[in-house]
Amino acid sequence: RYIYAAVKHGVIRDDGDVVSESELPDFVGTGMRDPNARMFDKRYNLEQAARGDPLRLPTETWREHVARRTRCLDIRDKLRRGEVHQINDLITLNLDIWQFARDAIINCEGPELLRAFWHAIEKLTVLDPTCGSGAFLFAALRILETLYSDCLERMERFVEDLAGRKHHPEQFSDFKKVLARIGQHPNDRYFVLKSIIINNLFGVDIMEEAVEICKLRLFLKLVAQVETADQIEPLPDIDFNIRAGNTLVGYTSLEQVRKSQEGKLGFSDAVIKRIEEDAEIVERAFQQFRAQQTIHGGKVTPKDKHELRHRLDKLDDELNRYLAGEYGIDADAKEQAFERWRESHQPFHWFVEFFGIMRAGGFDVIIGNPPFVDYSAVRSVYTVKGCEALSCGNLYAFVVERSLAVLRGGGGVGMTVPLSLTFSRDFRALRSLLLGRKGLLLLSSYDNIPDRLFTGAKESENTSRANQQRITIFLCLPASGRQCVMTAPLLRWRATERERLFVELPYIDATTLCNADLLPKLGSPDKLRQFFAVWISLPDRIGQHLGKNGKYGLVVPRTAGYYVAAYPDELDRTQQIVLRFVRKEHRDLAFVLLNSNAFFWFWRVVGDGFHVTTSQVEQCPTFGPPDGECLSIAAALGRSLGECTVHKGYRGVEVPNVNFNKRMDLLCAADKWIIKHAAPDLGIAPEDFIWAKSSSFLRLTVAKSAHFPPDLGFAAGGGE
Repeated sequence: RYIYAAVKHGVIRDDGDVVSESELPDFVGTGMRDPNARMFDKRYNLEQAARGDPLRLPTETWREHVARRTRCLDIRDKLRRGEVHQINDLITLNLDIWQFARDAIINCEGPELLRAFWHAIEKLTVLDPTCGSGAFLFAALRILETLYSDCLERMERFVEDLAGRKHHPEQFSDFKKVLARIGQHPNDRYFVLKSIIINNLFGVDIMEEAVEICKLRLFLKLVAQVETADQIEPLPDIDFNIRAGNTLVGYTSLEQVRKSQEGKLGFSDAVIKRIEEDAEIVERAFQQFRAQQTIHGGKVTPKDKHELRHRLDKLDDELNRYLAGEYGIDADAKEQAFERWRESHQPFHWFVEFFGIMRAGGFDVIIGNPPFVDYSAVRSVYTVKGCEALSCGNLYAFVVERSLAVLRGGGGVGMTVPLSLTFSRDFRALRSLLLGRKGLLLLSSYDNIPDRLFTGAKESENTSRANQQRITIFLCLPASGRQCVMTAPLLRWRATERERLFVELPYIDATTLCNADLLPKLGSPDKLRQFFAVWISLPDRIGQHLGKNGKYGLVVPRTAGYYVAAYPDELDRTQQIVLRFVRKEHRDLAFVLLNSNAFFWFWRVVGDGFHVTTSQVEQCPTFGPPDGECLSIAAALGRSLGECTVHKGYRGVEVPNVNFNKRMDLLCAADKWIIKHAAPDLGIAPEDFIWAKSSSFLRLTVAKSAHFPPDLGFAAGGGE
């Protein structure tokens, strides 16, 4: 039930029975068991399904169906054996956690589980620290709405079951009170949405206009549930849920205030105690303010709001003056300078603005898409202090750090950030922060060709520039025991495959290979993880064979897409890495290695999928000295330079390159040589590396390629 429909189509029927292998065509059944039989069978490898196929997904080949079937049945077996016993297991296996939660509510036999679930979701705090117009908060609203509604429906059934039999008058009285509150609103859905908006959703953004748009969208969502004019009631006031302010500037705790003011004249523990008491008074007023909207008739008066706002502003002003001192501004002596600082920095003091939440340990869930903006672009407007990730030089890193600071100990954070999180030396501090939290860290990464994760216009005005970015989505979740890091490869997909993208993420445990320097973008199968471990442990590197005056050259373009090229002589183009080797055999060895599918795969695992750096090239492992087979491959690559030289138009100029994908037979020969010398016992094949060049994460299809070896099951001139 919890395996997504796209995964179990044609594998597990609606009644739970497994589609028998006997229902597959004979050649498929044979190919599943006999590698030699499927090797040259075009029906098995190339025949695509039409829409409506009872066994295969649209355009799926039998080869792909068998791979999906194997994975699906493996997950089913884990479920049956009871190996899925934690929420995190549902995530790493890409199971339908939403449906699991709904089933737990709807099918609970006793009221205790329902009560626990209701109290949990009613008190759940969800924050987007850079909420913008509220896209991520709306996604949370959609999920919570179904859980709220399921709880209310189950409450009704428990209460209905009391009819006609003896029971204590107070039995299920808590359920009855909740259900009675629904009647004070236009309809069930209005009550649910209003409760979520007031109780569960919180957002902060530095742009006041964005905050107002976010609130307006939430209001419109509520109003849309009203069917007649006489049902319209005063809209809830969520000014204290969705706030304008600078997420990165301000105190997150009383302890921060204490440390910042220690030793300063006139500051003492008594001041801290008084600030805490004032914050508690504000929090009590806020709780009453919220209760008036959800429990006591659904109304608040301007006087109520004014009193709360006055108390909060007074406390904010005091903290702003303390904080300004850390920026070298004496707020009492230089009032105008203080006001300029306050307006530019827009400080936001988390432990005051959300006192109750922070006193309880922090937010339960933090989500979002922080701005992908260089710190240098805003530093003239405001500066950030006390940030461990300051060396990263980008606001998204600062936001992630601040999110971890305001997250409850057992809470979880999930965000979309640039791919640089996984590899860039600038973001070492951020990787250290994430790896420093014991629990489960999941990372999935997404290319921007042929399709993009964000589907807006390519040239976007969005400050995150998300539409053009290669993206990593990370989830940092609580888990018992050791730190566990699960990674997926840098994925490419077609628009038609989008609906399968998140339900078939090939996560793999890469914990032992992750550190502050690198979060490698590895995924299943496990043999590739093992190969990567072997590859990076090899002691010899290309860079060890270079010399400033070396006579034997090799040139590598600094950008790549579906292949990394290396060739002996410079082409008429810019941005090329020129390597000089002292000995010819070492140049020929590098010629083979850098053009191999294996190196392309390695480059995607450790890099950004676009830039080829000198460090990546020079750190490529070598196996030396090269033998006759290696030198023969190098000679064949040299002879094929003419047929593989290509030109691509760029801003009116034809830019030359060398695409050895046109001689996939030679690249596969290079792969086999590498496998033989690096890891002959892992069961690795060239096909495992070629997947990195595929424009689809579901189908092995390589653009502008030719001469695939027959044992790969591709037709001559295969690919796109």
